[in-house]
Amino acid sequence: MTDVRSTLIDATQRLSASGIESARTDAELLLCHVLGVSRTHLLTMSDVTREQRMKFEGLLSKRMSRHPLQHLTGIAPFRYLELEIGPGALVPRPETEIVVEAAIRYLRTLPLGARVLDLCSGAAPIAIAIATEVPGSVVIGIEKFAEAQQWARRNLAKYAERIAEVGSSLELVDGDVTDAALFAQFAESIDVVISNPPYIPDGMVPRDPEVALHDPKPALFGGADGLQVIRPLLDGAATVLKPGGMLVVEHADAQGDAAGDAGVPAVVRAHAAFVDVADHQDLTGRPRYTTAVRRGES
Repeated sequence: MTDVRSTLIDATQRLSASGIESARTDAELLLCHVLGVSRTHLLTMSDVTREQRMKFEGLLSKRMSRHPLQHLTGIAPFRYLELEIGPGALVPRPETEIVVEAAIRYLRTLPLGARVLDLCSGAAPIAIAIATEVPGSVVIGIEKFAEAQQWARRNLAKYAERIAEVGSSLELVDGDVTDAALFAQFAESIDVVISNPPYIPDGMVPRDPEVALHDPKPALFGGADGLQVIRPLLDGAATVLKPGGMLVVEHADAQGDAAGDAGVPAVVRAHAAFVDVADHQDLTGRPRYTTAVRRGES
């Protein structure tokens, strides 16, 4: 046997040497996963068995080679959720939490029954967060890739009871947001369209190895300028939003107002359907998402 403290110290040093900034947290979460305990309980434990140490070493080796922590534990925290996640779906990240917050603040000003369309839903972190945090909401998540859909269905099953308890509903739809025909069924019936679409230009390499090596490429890359999905997505949002409805679109930190015509805010402003276009920063002060209002009276 080895003790928990020395195991964590050794793992933290090795993860840090591998370039992982959150080395101590990652070491604790991996060991918690192996031992089947919470981080609070971890501090009360003394020993790690040989079998547990071998399993921990295997996970630690993968994390040092920059496998996403969420793939190793199978869990991705997102707002008040613990989502199941793995290969084939984009790992939800803290930056997106503030994007969801903008939609939730607006939805809480509306009567019960507000309708939300989550485009490029992935494993459904946005859709489930809204459905659980906005009582009485009607949420539809649209995703075209089968592997991501599988994770979305697992997460919906996990949170179905909580969604029902707050009087909300969530439907997952197989669909391609670049297909204009998809949106006819929702014409002018949606209060909020929200999306974390593929937006990285094809020639760019994501700064985090976990993203570059393990996130699904179709969920990351948006064509030569990063806007190949966003442009038709705006057309779809214009079709489905009620007059006065809200659009929320996440983008890269290099695609804000400072990017000029190449930025997402400029592309939204150029679309005849939208007014009151504004760009917003995330908690690190980086440009992160654009909001707009569907032209017309609500």
